[in-house]
Amino acid sequence: MADLKYIEVRGAREHNLKNIDVDIPRDQLVVITGLSGSGKSSLAFDTIYAEGQRRYVESLSAYARQFLDMMEKPDVDHISGLSPAISIEQKTTSKNPRSTVGTVTEIYDYLRLLFARVGTPYSPATGLPIEAQQVQDMVDRVMTMEEGTRAYLLAPIVRDRKGEYRKEFLELRKSGFQRVKVDGAFYELDEPPTLDKKFRHDIDVVVDRLVVKDGLQTRLADSFRTALDLADGIAVLETAPKDGEPERMIFSEKFACPVSGFTIPEIEPRLFSFNAPFGACPECDGLGAELFFDERLVVPDEALKLADGAIAPWRKGKSPYFTQTINSIAKHYEFDRSSPWKDLPEHVKQVFLHGSGEEEINFRYDEGGRVYQVSRVFEGVIPNMERRYRETDSAWVREEFERYQNNRPCGACGGYRLRAEALAVRIGPAKGGHDQCLHVGQVVQMSIREALEWCGTVPDHLGKQKNEIARAILKEIRERLGFLNNVGLDYLTLSRNAGTLSGGESQRIRLASQIGSGLTGVLYVLDEPSIGLHQRDNGRLLETLRNLRDQGNTVIVVEHDEEAIRTADYVFDIGPGAGVHGGRVVSHGTPDAVAADPASLTGQYLSGAREIAVPEVRRKGNKKKLTVVKATGNNLKDVTATFPLGQFVCVSGVSGGGKSTLTIETLFKTASMRLNGARQTPAPCETIKGL
Repeated sequence: MADLKYIEVRGAREHNLKNIDVDIPRDQLVVITGLSGSGKSSLAFDTIYAEGQRRYVESLSAYARQFLDMMEKPDVDHISGLSPAISIEQKTTSKNPRSTVGTVTEIYDYLRLLFARVGTPYSPATGLPIEAQQVQDMVDRVMTMEEGTRAYLLAPIVRDRKGEYRKEFLELRKSGFQRVKVDGAFYELDEPPTLDKKFRHDIDVVVDRLVVKDGLQTRLADSFRTALDLADGIAVLETAPKDGEPERMIFSEKFACPVSGFTIPEIEPRLFSFNAPFGACPECDGLGAELFFDERLVVPDEALKLADGAIAPWRKGKSPYFTQTINSIAKHYEFDRSSPWKDLPEHVKQVFLHGSGEEEINFRYDEGGRVYQVSRVFEGVIPNMERRYRETDSAWVREEFERYQNNRPCGACGGYRLRAEALAVRIGPAKGGHDQCLHVGQVVQMSIREALEWCGTVPDHLGKQKNEIARAILKEIRERLGFLNNVGLDYLTLSRNAGTLSGGESQRIRLASQIGSGLTGVLYVLDEPSIGLHQRDNGRLLETLRNLRDQGNTVIVVEHDEEAIRTADYVFDIGPGAGVHGGRVVSHGTPDAVAADPASLTGQYLSGAREIAVPEVRRKGNKKKLTVVKATGNNLKDVTATFPLGQFVCVSGVSGGGKSTLTIETLFKTASMRLNGARQTPAPCETIKGL
């Protein structure tokens, strides 16, 4: 029996590894370092992790294996002492626009549960908590309708659920009901429809058919009672007009605003899910953004004159029609056509972009000698494109117009992704009114640090009963937020799109979820987890890795970071060169032993025998500069910064400080949009000088 204090690798030849033998100590923090391309990942991921994963999957049943990727057997003679292996690599979690930091870490699932169980609905109209309606209130509300209105009183027994519902139809018929409304169509219960159990259905029972008139109150109250008992406290009154769409009024014994009639059907976790039709904002389908024609793309370069194509959609082929349109508008508003766009009067720019409103303009056109004049309002470039985009069937025309479109937060939900009913449910001070209470959309827009603080204050705002319900949910949320906080991600917001995270950030998110799982006896293989982290947060990350080790796991880290190498229990230096010149173990042992080994290049840098020299002379640059004026993207506070050109410029600061927002989101995206006509949405700033 081999001594299980080591993972023994014999004859590893994967990629550029030169038939090497290594003994990796178990239950320790081991760093594999060396030049880029020397074979670190080939040893850690392609040999040790691949074999650990493969053996674990092979131990499962044939049924379970078909759902898992089988790894290729690595080119190695034998490995002993392996545990089930988990790799945490650097790859962006998901490009799906529906994935956010909250959904990837599953914190959002707990938040949905929290709001569904202890949230209080507030009326958007009055700002007061919504109370349950009494049957008498419902009757009074119906009696305010116009006399003679015909309507059905329905009991919604199934809402957006899968199933066949044969048994339910039979029971309804036995109870004396005659008609149902299924997925928008009425059926007699003698011949109910056959439903496909794979699809979601809506089923309403017709409890009564009414004509609103005086003396209906008693019958209406009885019918409401029947409907509410059938459908868990909800009834729907649907008008039956001779022409036009029927209107639906929802009545709820649970939650309804007496003033505006705003009702929340049921407060369930799915109401707060932007990935389910039940909770998503109907305008943006839960994406939180909408497309619009962006003035910055329609007029990308304000220094151009109208005649030279300042309005980008009019540039194609310099048509005489556009030239004559410009001449007529110039004559009407009496401005100089040879001025650049930026010098035109503001009202003239608005006419070109958004139309002349009620004001008619006299247009004169000359078509090959045939002259005609017409007096009409000017539609405006953007309304014209919006109309043609809506009406066209041509994919080519759509694509052409999409060059001038950008994203902005959805107007209906304000970028929160959820429907109004979900945003009406809030948690906060009992006497504070709805201004100080927060809905789930506002909570996920906090940074992780702020959300953690908010979770600490929630119990103060809840009664005794609700606190009992919330205790276990809050514990789960706090733990997960705490883990993210500990790996240096306290600056991220829970609503941040998962596709916008860097490789290092998404790797640390996965690392945080692994700490939460609390497994022991596992082999963790990590790929440069310190990447993109400021030195301030590096200590927190290394503390996390030590915690993983102390739980009884073996942690192997591929890393170049000096602090990580010095923290390790054991170090392997792979080299001596890269590619064909690498693939050997140059040195191994404790960090001090490697530092003292003259054969190890890494050791020479650790001991200070070698260092990267500070240049004696700095470049002068070409005296030109780019100035970003008042950038306000993400967390930037009106930042004005000047970048000298022809020099090597470094932008530094703690993780989440706003470096990428300033350089990538603001400077790069604005420059590529203006200079190359790229379709991008830059972060807002007043202007960029020097482009």
